[in-house]
Amino acid sequence: MNYTLKTLAEEDRPREKLIAKGRQSLSNAELLAILIGSGNARETAVELSTRILSHFQNDLHSLGKLQVADLTAFHGVGTAKAVSIIAALELGRRRNLSEAALKVIVRSSKDIFDHIQPLLGDLQHEEFWVIYLNKGNRIIDKERISSGGVAGTVVDVKIILKNALQKLASGIILAHNHPSGNLQPSDADISVTKKLKEAAKLMEMHILDHIIVGEADYYSFADNGII
Repeated sequence: MNYTLKTLAEEDRPREKLIAKGRQSLSNAELLAILIGSGNARETAVELSTRILSHFQNDLHSLGKLQVADLTAFHGVGTAKAVSIIAALELGRRRNLSEAALKVIVRSSKDIFDHIQPLLGDLQHEEFWVIYLNKGNRIIDKERISSGGVAGTVVDVKIILKNALQKLASGIILAHNHPSGNLQPSDADISVTKKLKEAAKLMEMHILDHIIVGEADYYSFADNGII
């Protein structure tokens, strides 16, 4: 038989502990155990959760990048449990994104990074996003322009400028991620930035910055004087 959360003493069961003492009283393993629900023939849900977290050095960022197949590789985690874990972590990611969206006035490259990192920081493929601002550097909108492989994406200058005009944007910030972790701009990154900057001038708009996003750091074209 599988060991379920019911096999634990009541005071040690994560669900009961959460109700009695609040969510902050639970460890990461106990929270994960609530999602898993049951363990396997040798482990309780808490023990299985502890083993999964230990495999990833207790790094929730690493856990958030996993696919269904990665999780089902652990004995006792089926497809349904894996989907529950991924969905819960995705909700957490979106919560971080919502909190970042509250900072709507851009004053520095760090503000841009904080705003866009929850979208791009964990991705294993490259995406190109554009952030549109009004004259007061307040964010009007942001959108994904393209999504590609690990080596790059296709960027259509006409689409970006068309959308900027429709949104009555005065400023444009470009952002994309480098899944490799190397934050240095490529020749293609520099070329498309210059092309967009020149085209935007004709429409009295400004490319304010281009941010290359990593998991915990970034590269700013403006800060490095190449925009």
